[in-house]
Amino acid sequence: MKPRILIAEDNEINQRLMRLMLSRMGYSARMVGDGKAVVKVALEEPWDVIFMDLHMPELDGVEAARRILAAYNDENTPTPGPRPRIYAMTAGVLDADRERCHAAGMDGFIAKPVDKEALREVLG
Repeated sequence: MKPRILIAEDNEINQRLMRLMLSRMGYSARMVGDGKAVVKVALEEPWDVIFMDLHMPELDGVEAARRILAAYNDENTPTPGPRPRIYAMTAGVLDADRERCHAAGMDGFIAKPVDKEALREVLG
């Protein structure tokens, strides 16, 4: 069974590239363009993997991930299924960026431009 993939990315060109790359690998994904939207969609539908841009309007990716994970960790908040894995996607590959993502509870980090092999590894 193919994983349900949600991509939080505000840049339309990056959205197209991710969609094309995933399509060529046999996957499909839903795209959302800002941090508030990804939190809403992530808590309404079950997802296996969320690729999270760190720099988005409305709410940055780190805070969006924190909110999603907080909901899954709160037994009083209804969630749509098992907790999705969340991977940061950003051109910033500094150790500080990785530490922020890890501290927020993200499962990993993928540098932009996204490499097909990195995607393949995450999606298994």
